[in-house]
Amino acid sequence: MKKLVLVLLAAVFALSLVGCSQKAATQAPAGGTEPTAKVYNVVSLVNGNLGDKSFFDSAESGLKKLADAGRITYKTIEMGGTDEDQPKWLETLNEVASTGDYDLVIVGTYQMPDYLKEAATTYPNQKFLIYDDNTYVGNNQNVVNITYKQNDMGYLIGVFAANMTTQTTVANINPEAVVGFVGGVDSPVINDFLYGFLTGAQAANPDIKVDTRYVNSYVDTATAKEMGLSMINDNKADILWGVAGLSGNGAAEAALESGKAWFIGVDSDQELTLPAEQAAITLTSGLKNVGQSIIWFFDEWDAGRTYWGKEVRLGIPEGGVGVVTDKNFAKITPKAVQDAVLAAQADIVAGKIVVPTAIGDETNAVIALRDSLQP
Repeated sequence: MKKLVLVLLAAVFALSLVGCSQKAATQAPAGGTEPTAKVYNVVSLVNGNLGDKSFFDSAESGLKKLADAGRITYKTIEMGGTDEDQPKWLETLNEVASTGDYDLVIVGTYQMPDYLKEAATTYPNQKFLIYDDNTYVGNNQNVVNITYKQNDMGYLIGVFAANMTTQTTVANINPEAVVGFVGGVDSPVINDFLYGFLTGAQAANPDIKVDTRYVNSYVDTATAKEMGLSMINDNKADILWGVAGLSGNGAAEAALESGKAWFIGVDSDQELTLPAEQAAITLTSGLKNVGQSIIWFFDEWDAGRTYWGKEVRLGIPEGGVGVVTDKNFAKITPKAVQDAVLAAQADIVAGKIVVPTAIGDETNAVIALRDSLQP
């Protein structure tokens, strides 16, 4: 009898251990935390090299933050950016997609959509993300296009410029309320920057004048410089915003050479990329926050919200765009101007300000506004 009791007790104890282990397997870990979310394996293909202090470095910073938080593992492949490197771009895309090793392949910029479309069509089960391009939106259901609300960014820069041009106690600011916009090409994307800029400037100062000109090139610094000098010398513009790729740097050259104006950068923090003398007269820059947009994408993916086959445009509320608020902005800009910019940013996030866009606007309202504000 004693032996039978011992056997029964042993059986009960064993069953209790099984029950505990099954319960532990289905419960959250101790401390009330949720079960660990999926860790994604990601590869980022750079059609250039890191160290650009622009889009590629921004993407890398976002990926590193995700990796440091334990949310992804990733590898960055620098493919080079010269003409001789370009044949490697499609080859590398196909190579990483064919392995099936990655939950997501990331590429970016206007040079990659043709290569991406071919790879995405060849490997329909591979997920891809391309940032700052919407060329083939919807053509492949395994691709998400992330673009940026440059109109939101433009609004903040417009508020900044219109307020700053009245601060005559600041060096190089004259009594005339005139600022300049040097655009690359008269196109919907460039005019989206412009629409926000004009709207923000007019909201800050109804009497503002904006000298708007287009270089018709993204690599012609000489023409941009001539335009900038004319804006400064003929129309007394004291702040120039260059939204023209490499051409925009010509506007920075004009501001520096004249000794009578300031420059504002675009897309990346141009105080970090321009030569020292030009960086010194760069007050701020409008930013496309590629790294933050990638973090936003993974936040959405983890929440079960996916955008395959679609374009998502990210603005200030999502952290997709913004302005530089340290360095010269903090050192040179009067506090009243800083406060005006931060207040405008808060109002956009809160939905109190909805910035109009030139994208898809067939009324050409931006053209009418542009022409009405010419000096």
